[in-house]
Amino acid sequence: MLNPRIVFMGTPEFAVASLDALVTAGYNIVGVVTAPDKPAGRGMKMNESAVKKYAIEHQLHLLQPEKLKNPEFIASLQQLKADIQVVVAFRMLPEIVWNMPPMGTINVHGSLLPDYRGAAPINWAVINGEKETGVTTFKLKHEIDTGDILLQETIEIGENESATEVHDRMKIIGANLLVKTIQELLNGTIKEKPQIINIHPKHAPKLFTKDCEINWNDSVHNIHNQIRGLSIFPGAITKLDGKILKIYSSVKETTVPKGSPGTTVSDGKNFLKFTCADGYILVKDLQLEGKKRMQVGDFLRGYRIAE
Repeated sequence: MLNPRIVFMGTPEFAVASLDALVTAGYNIVGVVTAPDKPAGRGMKMNESAVKKYAIEHQLHLLQPEKLKNPEFIASLQQLKADIQVVVAFRMLPEIVWNMPPMGTINVHGSLLPDYRGAAPINWAVINGEKETGVTTFKLKHEIDTGDILLQETIEIGENESATEVHDRMKIIGANLLVKTIQELLNGTIKEKPQIINIHPKHAPKLFTKDCEINWNDSVHNIHNQIRGLSIFPGAITKLDGKILKIYSSVKETTVPKGSPGTTVSDGKNFLKFTCADGYILVKDLQLEGKKRMQVGDFLRGYRIAE
């Protein structure tokens, strides 16, 4: 099969890189499935997904089902007669969808499976202080993120690198790995490998507010990792003068702290830091409730911290 019929499924910017890589490589994209438009922002204007915008720009056939088991959607999908489906950052698929194409459905996942199965693999790898992570292509089956592995590529994580920075590198690496995966599947040179579960598996569940709240009694190392693992979205949170403060980037200070954990220290002009169990977190990039995101120097010029 020289040029298989491919249906692509995805929603955010991370998925666009993979779709673009397939289009650029000349693959036959017979359909694109993405999330329905949703109202967003203060004006509640209808927001189109990044994948939809790309599909329209490149005149690709588009489907936006509300429910993936809808008979009309299933019929429309069957009419596309895909040889293979590709899923990148999309919803969980019902079996009738992922089992439809003869060559199966491939997923691009942002971790070295079986570690960090789940919705937020990049965030949790950074939060946990991992030195490396990676991207995996695999075949979908019943249980989420459990299918046979096709290809993997390892990615180093810098000591101060944020989840957003890892994300931006990974979407390109993942896109290239996807193209390589499809080509090797067509050539018959990939040997599918079942996932072998570790004794102590690492998980990547959806992030909730409790995961974003900073515990200043923790070590400066752990808090710094939490901040960069949640940057830029959804952001690590604490309180400043009774208001919610999001911290997007920080620097570790491992000097012996003075004062109890959570105490703020500032010269009112250039620096703001919080006391931890064994040091300080020096805030660099922040956003106070009701204000714009800004660098700490700009923030302090217009804000006086209560004693």
